[in-house]
Amino acid sequence: MDKPSDVRICQVEYRTQEIPYRTPIKFGGRVVSHAVLVEVEVEVETRSGRRGRGVGAMPMGNAWAWPSAQLTQEQTLQAMLALVPKLVEDLNQCPLTAHPLDICQHLQQHYAPAAEEVIQELGLEEAMPRLAQLVVASPLEAAIFDAQGKALETNSYNLLGPEHCSADLSHYLNEDFRGLYLDRYTLRQPKERMPLYHLVGALDPLSPGEVSQPVGDGLPEHLEEWILREGLTHLKIKLAGDDLDWDVDRVLGIDRVAQAAQAQRGCAQWFYSVDFNERCESVEYVLEFLRRVKERSPGAWERIQYIEQPTHRDLAAHPENTMHQAAQIKPVVIDESLVDFESLLLARHLGYSGVALKTCKGHSEALLMAAAAQEYGMFLCVQDLTCPGRSFLHSASLAARVPTVAAIEGNARQYCPQGNRGWESRYPGMFRITDGTVQTSLLDGPGLGGF
Repeated sequence: MDKPSDVRICQVEYRTQEIPYRTPIKFGGRVVSHAVLVEVEVEVETRSGRRGRGVGAMPMGNAWAWPSAQLTQEQTLQAMLALVPKLVEDLNQCPLTAHPLDICQHLQQHYAPAAEEVIQELGLEEAMPRLAQLVVASPLEAAIFDAQGKALETNSYNLLGPEHCSADLSHYLNEDFRGLYLDRYTLRQPKERMPLYHLVGALDPLSPGEVSQPVGDGLPEHLEEWILREGLTHLKIKLAGDDLDWDVDRVLGIDRVAQAAQAQRGCAQWFYSVDFNERCESVEYVLEFLRRVKERSPGAWERIQYIEQPTHRDLAAHPENTMHQAAQIKPVVIDESLVDFESLLLARHLGYSGVALKTCKGHSEALLMAAAAQEYGMFLCVQDLTCPGRSFLHSASLAARVPTVAAIEGNARQYCPQGNRGWESRYPGMFRITDGTVQTSLLDGPGLGGF
């Protein structure tokens, strides 16, 4: 059914920006030293003739979205960037006047064919993964939702009920969602503040004695300094996944530093998440990891809030990698594997008990997976892709509108603060951290938050 708030696409433009990292980040055996940010502007018009321009931005995280044994990181990045203008052209030619959710669903049909064109044109011998396609398309999706809200001078999260959407969630998910809409699973006002998850990469020094080459830019040089300066209470720990001794020692080393820093601050409670970046061979590795940590430091074990994607992202190819036992101990969340509703259902079947939402997989996908996870009683967290500036605000606005998400990850301030320049003064409560939280109440303007 047509709605007055439906929009049509008038014009789509894009630009790219390369942002060097302050320090390299290592995860999943890969090292990343810079980001390429794609920013997309979309102009829309509602059925009533109101126009609005929306903007979406996202770094093309190819090292995460397309880890290839055959292609170099330069080749995968080149391919993802070559997909951008193809999807921009597809969106420019979109014939629909509809809710952004339906426009995004229409656009998604073009991802795979356009990606295959890129592969053929570049002469590559490996198909572009669906996850990489989603990352490329994500700034377009964000810009569409943002533009509708800007045109209607309303926050986009308040345009998700039956008065604005043409179909209920059963149209996008399954019959479990008959008669239900996204407004049931999102908040009408953003949360006031949210804890910030700080990333501890595999290369990051923990204490002054581990700093061999100071950056010297005025920002903290090691974990202890970060905790003390920003009042951090949530630490995301990148682990190897194939070196059990190192992983256990790393968590215990971080815990020792955190204990000393938190004692100095007078803080009695803080939390960890552990991310194996799908490097564990099986759930037995995770179980043994948890056993050893608990044996050597019950306090560190207690502080682990959840475990992220321990084994291979291709769930269908590795059905033996079930998480039932681990999920009885700590929430185990699906991340790289989550590319659609079917993958969420498969993950539940295999024992995953949580979902990591990321706006880099597309705003429509993030909203739908947030609804599905809540309906099925799954643990929820929101993570970023080292998102600077606008892309971080987008990620934070999602976290602030999903009721059961308790914290937000944001690590661009650590690794590519250059991408935050100009944004700190506009949103100091989001980029200048003093009490371990971000002021998400600022993200209440039209579109995705007014930014």
